[in-house]
Amino acid sequence: MRNIIAFVAGLFFGGGLVVSGMTNTAKVQGWLDVFGAWDPTLAFVMGGAMIPMAIAWAYTKGRTPVVGGSFPAKPDPKLGRNLVVGSVLFGAGWATAGLCPGPAIASLGFGGSSLWIFVAAMLGGMLIAPIFKAQLEKMDG
Repeated sequence: MRNIIAFVAGLFFGGGLVVSGMTNTAKVQGWLDVFGAWDPTLAFVMGGAMIPMAIAWAYTKGRTPVVGGSFPAKPDPKLGRNLVVGSVLFGAGWATAGLCPGPAIASLGFGGSSLWIFVAAMLGGMLIAPIFKAQLEKMDG
């Protein structure tokens, strides 16, 4: 049952990314081009994601999921090096490619060969990131 719920949620998420234009690299880069041909429509997509999540955090407090397990803890609001470096790298990749991981995966079926290269590079980055993090922690310790 849990896998069926996850599959249906994934379909809704992927469909929402396509409908909202988050899989359109030109639209995303237009959102980031504040001093040029700025396209503010993705602000509604972001607000449309943050508002339900805020409600979900409030609603799930003290509850358990219907399909078992537990809800994840609220993220630590502390601003640290990992958050800053990760945010800068994520933003640079998003601005350069016009995609972030979710929309990139949702676009695999219609994005062409350059999208497959992006996803391969993204997966490579995910594999080497823990190595870099461990090296940084060694330098601190």
